[in-house]
Amino acid sequence: MPDPSSPSGPPTTSGLGRAGVVAVVVTVLSWASAFVVIRFAAPWLGPGALTLGRLLVATVALTVLSSFPRLGGGHRLERLRALDRKERWLLVLVGLAWFAVYNVALNAGERHVDAGTASMIIQLAPVIVAVLAGTLLREGFPRPLVVGVAVALLGTILIGVAAGTAAPSAQGSRGLGVVLVLVSALVYAVALVAQKVVLRRVSGLVVTWAACAVGCVACLPFAGELVRELAVAPASVWWAVVYLGVVPTAIAFSTWAFAMGRSDAGRLSVTTYVVPPVAIGLGWLFLGEVPLPLAVIGGAVSLVGVAISRRR
Repeated sequence: MPDPSSPSGPPTTSGLGRAGVVAVVVTVLSWASAFVVIRFAAPWLGPGALTLGRLLVATVALTVLSSFPRLGGGHRLERLRALDRKERWLLVLVGLAWFAVYNVALNAGERHVDAGTASMIIQLAPVIVAVLAGTLLREGFPRPLVVGVAVALLGTILIGVAAGTAAPSAQGSRGLGVVLVLVSALVYAVALVAQKVVLRRVSGLVVTWAACAVGCVACLPFAGELVRELAVAPASVWWAVVYLGVVPTAIAFSTWAFAMGRSDAGRLSVTTYVVPPVAIGLGWLFLGEVPLPLAVIGGAVSLVGVAISRRR
């Protein structure tokens, strides 16, 4: 993974390139699967315990990955020391917001809403990102981006309407679940914009490693709960925690940071609109959450919106 902070690296506003496209595909598939695995583990592990277990595994995996210079790691501490005070605080913000608060709120929310609905609500974040990036990062508001966001948002709304009818047993707490996932979407958007600033100086892998470590430390108060609940959980739940730590966290957050270093934050964030249709398909396959025709239509509309937003 090349270092986006290197003078020879491509500018952040350039095209993604083949490697960037692969990174986005890996990220989308991994994050979509996370919604389903979280739903699977929710009966056994509390929101905080699941988050800590996931981040512990991810921190170990990222420590190994970031030791290889060819992947954009190597000399991690030296790279972090090159950051000024503002950039270091932004990195801490990414760790607390994206890795700690986001995961705890999402895990809690998915106790009340199905995987498809949760993934749809999270897709409100790119709208917030587009506004923040267009103003704070001065990326502007190109017409294809605005139109693409509107079309993709319409698609996710259709998905949410369809997915919301697929889990009638959760209706009693659905409002709480929606609020919790909305909190996840908000902190995700803020963290993504903060991450974009830090990526100008440090490679995506090192940023992900440092932020994950910050989030892991913040979640240490859940250590006792994690030990107690894992002690009575089946082996499949243990493997679910390992999967969440390695694939949707260590790998996917690194590939996302890699792509973020090569694209505008607002434009790239819209590609995550592909996540809901993928998450609904996986939920149908593994959890028996059968998608309705309206969800299929919404997924198609979201994909059209992503295609429009990626036009130059």
